[in-house]
Amino acid sequence: MVLTQLTSFANIGLKSERITVEVGSTMGEANMYIVGLGDAAVQESKQRVRMALRTSGFKFPTGRVITVNLAPADIKKVGPRYDLPIAIGILAAHDLIDVPHELLRDTAFLGELALDGSLRHVSGVLPAAIACAKLGIKRLVVPASNGPEAALIPGVEIIAPENIIDLIQILQGERSADVIAPPAAAENLWQASIVDFADVRGQEHAKRALEIAAAGGHNVLLSGAPGSGKTLLARAFRGILPPLSNEEAIEVTQVYSVANLLPKNAPLIQERPFRLVHHTASGVSIVGGGQVPGPGEISLAHKGVLFLDELAEFPAQVLEVLRQPLEDRQITITRAQGSVTFPADFIMVAAMNPPQYSAGDGKRIGRRISAPLLDRIDLTIDVQPVPIGDLQKKPGQDAETSAVIRARIQGARERQAKRFAHLPISTNKEMGVKQIDALCPLDSKSAQLLLQAVQRLGLSARSYHRTIKVARTIADLAASDNILAQHVAEALQYRQSIGVH
Repeated sequence: MVLTQLTSFANIGLKSERITVEVGSTMGEANMYIVGLGDAAVQESKQRVRMALRTSGFKFPTGRVITVNLAPADIKKVGPRYDLPIAIGILAAHDLIDVPHELLRDTAFLGELALDGSLRHVSGVLPAAIACAKLGIKRLVVPASNGPEAALIPGVEIIAPENIIDLIQILQGERSADVIAPPAAAENLWQASIVDFADVRGQEHAKRALEIAAAGGHNVLLSGAPGSGKTLLARAFRGILPPLSNEEAIEVTQVYSVANLLPKNAPLIQERPFRLVHHTASGVSIVGGGQVPGPGEISLAHKGVLFLDELAEFPAQVLEVLRQPLEDRQITITRAQGSVTFPADFIMVAAMNPPQYSAGDGKRIGRRISAPLLDRIDLTIDVQPVPIGDLQKKPGQDAETSAVIRARIQGARERQAKRFAHLPISTNKEMGVKQIDALCPLDSKSAQLLLQAVQRLGLSARSYHRTIKVARTIADLAASDNILAQHVAEALQYRQSIGVH
């Protein structure tokens, strides 16, 4: 009996769990078994591996019973990513390749095999590279198309061959592996395709509110008649957000890697996501799920913007699933095999027509948009139709560009980073009650103004604290160390009713 062990990885949410691929072989009637809770794609590896090895010039073992065990057996194995370690394990177990045991022990393998022996792209390579770095695994073998993505993580040697023949030659020392360099920072060409605030006529009140939302990471509701510019403002909003930090870019890229949505020419996501969700979308597509839980729109919008157009047209049960991730900035999906957690730290920008312009009346809208959901919206903006005088102005006349606004927002974000330097948060939106009490003191005038507003508007405790957080952001934009009455007064302007009952 012969036995070979190799390392691979399974994705559980955004994390990669180490999988030991054990290949055992005994004399007997030729057959091959794969055990260890693999799905249909894993079971089909038997045919892919057998044909890929033969077309690559290797003699598949005959007169042997080959058993492949994917351990631990209690983790569901999904997809064709285990083709490559299974093939290498079979070759090593039968001495069909001359590769040092130490080299195999310190290497992890991921890859789907085509019938001609070439390696095909697989999802979730970035989390696997991160896991290799944490576990001290020296090198990671992935398909050539996954190489730049894996190379984002320093400290791990990446081998990215085109086919299994090239890989065997590299492992046997017959040729050297190509050096896979991390992708260079791409120019922000996407900025040229985004609506500039200078090109949005009028709407100064709405622009100011969106500036505050971008500076503090606050959620926004745009309410106005059809044609007033709500969607245009939402699209322009993305252009005033500060750039992703390196750490944030890796987080976002992990989500897209697991979802198999990484652009081929952009292994690192360097722009903040903007996800537009239609009201016909299901709850599963928004929060994530499926038989094998995957990220939904709220996770694909991580560190970016989730835009819900025609908010009042969404089914109530779909809107209610947003409440928990809006509060916790993550979503946990539970299935029979266990639970997975995906990040969901996004800015929600919602747009809706007021009741008099909607297909139904205010009562119907009120049944769909619950008070607890509205409580999680920090700024509500009444978007009025643009006066004809503003429409006739030349583009950019008397209007600030997105670049100028973004510079102010960046300054406010830097003030927040300094304030939260020793806390696990980065924006005002993320503050809890303890942080608000410690970092957002109100003077007597501000406290009295807020008290009067609570009594007059009937604000909930959540709305009370969210108003203080918005006031803190307004103060940051004004480069003020203290929250003043004028900051509280402006924050209260954005807690208006949308006219639903």
